[in-house]
Amino acid sequence: MADVLRGIWVVAYRELLRFVQERSRLFSSFAMPLIFLVIFGAGFGKLIGSMVPGVDYIQFMYPGIIAMTVLMSSVMSAISIVWDREFGFLKEILVSPLGRSGIILGKAVGGAAVAVLQGIVMLILAPILGVSLSFTMVIGLVLVIIIVSMSLSGLGLLVASRMKSQQGFQVVIQLIIMPLIFLAGVFYPVNNVPAWMEFISKVNPLTYGVDAIRQLFLGSEGAVTLGVTVFGHTMTILEDVLVVAAFGIVLLLLAILSFSKQE
Repeated sequence: MADVLRGIWVVAYRELLRFVQERSRLFSSFAMPLIFLVIFGAGFGKLIGSMVPGVDYIQFMYPGIIAMTVLMSSVMSAISIVWDREFGFLKEILVSPLGRSGIILGKAVGGAAVAVLQGIVMLILAPILGVSLSFTMVIGLVLVIIIVSMSLSGLGLLVASRMKSQQGFQVVIQLIIMPLIFLAGVFYPVNNVPAWMEFISKVNPLTYGVDAIRQLFLGSEGAVTLGVTVFGHTMTILEDVLVVAAFGIVLLLLAILSFSKQE
């Protein structure tokens, strides 16, 4: 057991080192969320005004931007599997005592760690952008971000397990990421959209991650008005986290199964 955990840590640590060494990736991972925040915040802030009393559009959108940052980082980190396959390094890992499931878990932990670090940076930027935080709120947010990032990393690993080139992975993952973002309630509440869009939004795991983070930011009053409802029930933070975790377990199991069949 100790050897398995050590192997998972080595794979995860390699992912962290790669991220630190690639400054362009560090910059680009923040670029799109911040661009969305500036463009949508400035463009729709005055048009929409307050979502509920005391909550303006920036305060509504910022939790979604954090979830968006975590999604992009955790999913895109799975490209390392494709990179390792292309350059032959994956064969060296496969002949190690660490099994296929250990490799996937190590990649997931490494990708999640990178996503959590980026999420924390977004939390640090929050007061600068006029979004208030408290110490207890930050603790809760970090815990939720850890669960969301670990769960969503399974999606990237599932796609990466089927890809043979980095270019193919990037094309496919972009086609997946953009609908996930726009149908997760990042920019508008998912309860006041056409029925078909609401259905898709509520089978989107990111929706529940966004809702959990938003409830921590806005409190109970905002949750009642803007929270995600399922069959008339407004989801609580714990319920959101459990749904995300369930999605994550399924995605990671599918990634392990797919990876084992491919290699």
